[in-house]
Amino acid sequence: MGLLRLLVLAVLASEPGVAGGAETVGNASEGVLEFSIGKFRYFELNRPEDAILRHISSNVSFVIFQIHSQYQNTTVSFSHTLLPNTSGTGTDKGLVFILRPEESMCTWYLETLDSKPVQNMAIPLSYSERDPVPGGCNLEFDLDIDPNIYLEYNFFDTTIKFAPANLGYARGTDPLPCDIGTGRDSRWRLLYDVYQYFLPENDITQEGLLEHLQRMAEVPQVKANAIKVVTLTANDKTSVSFSSLRGQGVIYNVIVRDPLLNTSAAYVPAHTYACSFEAKEDNCSSLGRVSTKVFFTLFALLGLFICFFGHRFWKTELFFIGFIFMGFFFYILITRLTLIKYDVRLILTAVTGSVGGILLVAAWWRFGILTFCMLCVGLVLGFLISSVTFFTPLGNLKVFHDDGVFWVTFSCIAVLIPVVFMGCLRILNILTCGFIGSYSVVLAFDSYLYTSLSYITLNVLKRALNVDFHRAFTNVPFQTNDFIILAVWGMLAVSGITLQIRRERGRPFFPPHPYKLWKRERERRVTNILDPSYHIPPLRERLYGRLTQIKELFQKEQPAGERTPLLL
Repeated sequence: MGLLRLLVLAVLASEPGVAGGAETVGNASEGVLEFSIGKFRYFELNRPEDAILRHISSNVSFVIFQIHSQYQNTTVSFSHTLLPNTSGTGTDKGLVFILRPEESMCTWYLETLDSKPVQNMAIPLSYSERDPVPGGCNLEFDLDIDPNIYLEYNFFDTTIKFAPANLGYARGTDPLPCDIGTGRDSRWRLLYDVYQYFLPENDITQEGLLEHLQRMAEVPQVKANAIKVVTLTANDKTSVSFSSLRGQGVIYNVIVRDPLLNTSAAYVPAHTYACSFEAKEDNCSSLGRVSTKVFFTLFALLGLFICFFGHRFWKTELFFIGFIFMGFFFYILITRLTLIKYDVRLILTAVTGSVGGILLVAAWWRFGILTFCMLCVGLVLGFLISSVTFFTPLGNLKVFHDDGVFWVTFSCIAVLIPVVFMGCLRILNILTCGFIGSYSVVLAFDSYLYTSLSYITLNVLKRALNVDFHRAFTNVPFQTNDFIILAVWGMLAVSGITLQIRRERGRPFFPPHPYKLWKRERERRVTNILDPSYHIPPLRERLYGRLTQIKELFQKEQPAGERTPLLL
């Protein structure tokens, strides 16, 4: 069989070329797949296949062959014998084929160990001797020349790693040494541009991924379609972290540039959804736990009430603010110190938040310190405004990757809000009701339908929970869903603020001290005998009377007997 395949490859190599274009799905005869330079090809892999690229131009120095699938692994190798330094296995893998003089054909071996057929897309890309070689100075991974991007993710962040590149070289010549000299004639002059590309929100289809991967394979398409996040020098560590976006497809790629020759080359793009397609629970197709949906739905209902009626129902608003305060800090504490399951943590957070809300209401009822209550209200609004500030590109500045600088700046912005509005507390309270109450609706939307706006506060929570999150870039997509939900958030906030300002015009700014009112009313009832409430029996006697009435309901009715007098 092996001899037959070699004969087929030889025959194909002698045939005339085929015009390029977007190639269709299909399998070639005798297990041979034919490719053309710069042309994508879709195919289904369910058994080992040989791949061939022929009629390579003489000015091509090396070829990068890359193959992609959504979540099923595929192996690509230089030969049928799979060795660590000549093969790679994964969903986004590629190999660099260094061409010898007069060589015009390349072959690769493809296979999958998955029991189901794998839908793949592959493309060979050619580069000249002036172009840098991606992964040409690999010292960390298995391949001798490794153009791949290695991707790891968890709930908090996604980290990509890649091997340093080397300068290009002509066919038949030796590559330049990687670690001898750091001058302009060595690889140390190379620059690495890291790019990020977001798939459409809520799109986890295989067809969508493979289509968008075509925009991230070649240098011109990457520059035209993706967002450049950071540029690394040869002295920087070849590792970059990003905030994980569960259920959101993201494609990463790195372009290595030679500023002296003005040439560039692209690594093999890698993609992730920050979730598993094969997990039995909470996989990419069924994101969002029931407990999360119940929690944020109830939270949004209360927040919607606060948005429109919070200032009128002052104690209800204080409960809402106390719930946020206590629940947020308790969730951070219990997550960092324990290994309790998520559902249990959420229930304990709800209970503790409710206790915090009751305590804040009780503090207002007993002591009536308006300044303290409004400080809590203002800090919650300041927290949201500070989170929005760092949600912008400002949060990705290098200076804020330092935890000390970040938390000091964040706290200053949060504290500044109640200080600025200290002279107009009613406006501060109504603004807080409008913005915080309406944002709770945004969080409820996110538990059912992905929206990037939830990461306004989620990124801050991640940073408080994970010590390594400070290294992550917090870019998020802003697409149609986000514009719609942003419009809903703004509409609710403006409507709630306007309604409350108009309704509270001419009314007292805040309700009086509840404990003083209760004490004054009790003293009035004791001293004023003309007050009907003066004649109301004490609470103990009223309770005893109620219990007696209830007991009588369960007593058997006695016979009436003779009720008329006897006649003598």
